Formats: sequence, structure tokens, C-alpha cells
Amino acid sequence: MHSNMFVNLPIRDMARTRAFYEKVGYSFNPQFTNEQGACMVVGENIFVMLLVESFFQTFTKKPISDATKSTEVLVCVSCNSRAEVDEIVARAVAAGAKTPNAPQDHGFMYSHGYEDLDGHIWELAYMDMAAFPGA
Repeated sequence: MHSNMFVNLPIRDMARTRAFYEKVGYSFNPQFTNEQGACMVVGENIFVMLLVESFFQTFTKKPISDATKSTEVLVCVSCNSRAEVDEIVARAVAAGAKTPNAPQDHGFMYSHGYEDLDGHIWELAYMDMAAFPGA
């Protein structure tokens, strides 16, 4: 049905945010990146548009939520292994992120996450469908 996914997130400081996500291991599409917005490549067809708050505000008449004080969305991405979940969280923490929750192990699913520099919560999950109850 759909060919690409773009999640738009407001940010306060472009240079700081780009440096953070580059340390986490993400790359940016230079064709859609400038001082107002950066197109972060999350997967083959998954992108996050990191938009400076003043530019983000041009897309909505609603006030921008302060993600350090309230949560509007939880971004969850799948990983290929438990080790990949842990590696990405470790890189995020080393770059300045917080871990609001302990890792969760449900047998068939393992997850952990981090809160980025602007307060957005990213969950990372690995699912082993062969271990899924009833599989």
C-alpha cells in the first residue's frame, strides 16, 4: 500500500542532534538535509525528518509538545538481534541519551530503548517468531 515511511520530529539544535544520531550510527540523506531539517535514514524505506522547531511549526497550527515533559509518540524500530538492540542503546547512551526503562525480555521478544537529546523515546525490539507462544 505505502512505499515509504517518514516520521517528523521537532528538535531544538540541528548540529547537536545530527552529531548525536551520527554517533548512534545513523546516516543522513544529503538531498533532503539542510539547516532546517535533516532526513535520517533508519531503514530501506524508513526515514525520520528531524525538523528544527521553528520549521516544524510551519506544518501544524497546534503547539509543539515538549517531549521532555510529555509523550505523544513512542518510536519503535525492529532489530535483527538482541545484540543489535543492546549495541544501539549503548551507542545512544555514550552519545548522551538516557535509558528511561530497563531492558524487557519476554522470551520471544527483547526490547530496550533510549530517550534522545530532545526527549523523544526510541524503542528497539528484536522478535524471535520461532519462540512466539503457539508458533
